[in-house]
Amino acid sequence: MSIRQHLQENMTESSPRSNTYEELFQRSPNNPILTAKDWPYPAHSVFNAGACMVGNDTLLLVRVEDRRGHSHLTVARSQDGFTNWQIDPQPSFAPATKEFPEEAWGIEDPRLTWMEEYKEWIIAYTAYSSSGPMVSLARTKDFTTFDRMGPVMPPEDKDAAVFPRKFGGRYAMIHRPVSAGSSGAHIWLSFSPDLAHWGDHHVLLHARRGAWWDANKIGLSPPPLETPEGWLLLYHGVRHTPGGCLYRLGIALLDLEKPWQVLRRSDDWIFAPEMPYERHGDVNGVVFPCGWVLDPPTGTIRMYYGGADSCMAVATTQLSRLLDYVHSCPAPPARRRMGVAMPE
Repeated sequence: MSIRQHLQENMTESSPRSNTYEELFQRSPNNPILTAKDWPYPAHSVFNAGACMVGNDTLLLVRVEDRRGHSHLTVARSQDGFTNWQIDPQPSFAPATKEFPEEAWGIEDPRLTWMEEYKEWIIAYTAYSSSGPMVSLARTKDFTTFDRMGPVMPPEDKDAAVFPRKFGGRYAMIHRPVSAGSSGAHIWLSFSPDLAHWGDHHVLLHARRGAWWDANKIGLSPPPLETPEGWLLLYHGVRHTPGGCLYRLGIALLDLEKPWQVLRRSDDWIFAPEMPYERHGDVNGVVFPCGWVLDPPTGTIRMYYGGADSCMAVATTQLSRLLDYVHSCPAPPARRRMGVAMPE
């Protein structure tokens, strides 16, 4: 038997194999769901919205950029989370530059956390000024009035979200500091007794090195999602290419009671810019979610993300699919102690 006949026979007898990756998220056919053309007042672009459920409505706290390049936040509501968005007629949460000069160049990329202890939402956002970007917090009960708590991390720091409950009597927050001369931009975890004073800082996830999709720079995407099996962490990795940066998403699982322990982390990215509204815009090649919403009865997750820093889009998946996938991912090496982990 010739080699060709042997190969053909084996191919016929063996079951066919798929040469495509599993798609965990399905994009809505309505994408993009929000653009500047939908806005009730002049706006250059809308993107990177925090997301939550308020009663039966999906609420997005959308980053809106004007032609100066400065951003503010505006509320959009929908009954089904996909269509018929009702948008506040003016900015809902605008920079307060006199009282909070760190917001002089705008406020960006909110993440929303419901704090059952206070019956209110905590908003972690980036305050931007000549001093650099820094993490600030605010409170709200109704997304109509907002109580600023001020900056809680010095610059340069972004991509922050507060966990919805305490661990050992302390609040926890994920964020992404960057310092000059550092080995990369990693995801950090910090703790606080009162949401105002933060310490016990250490690296939670490090950016890998070399050719990895998440080498050198990573950051939190939506707030961590609590499940019976642990905290699901969706994060973005930034790869620098000759054609520009590529923002893609990966996933990790944290221990439910000890969130500083990473149980699993994907080697592969699971969502990437592919559609025209993700590949072409103010910043090409970006998918950037700041919020996701779980519907407990159906197990459906809706992930809201900015496309190319120019529009809002949504993709869906099942919680069970994400959990099955993340459990198939490698378990990182056990750490000898909490602290600054060396990147691979």
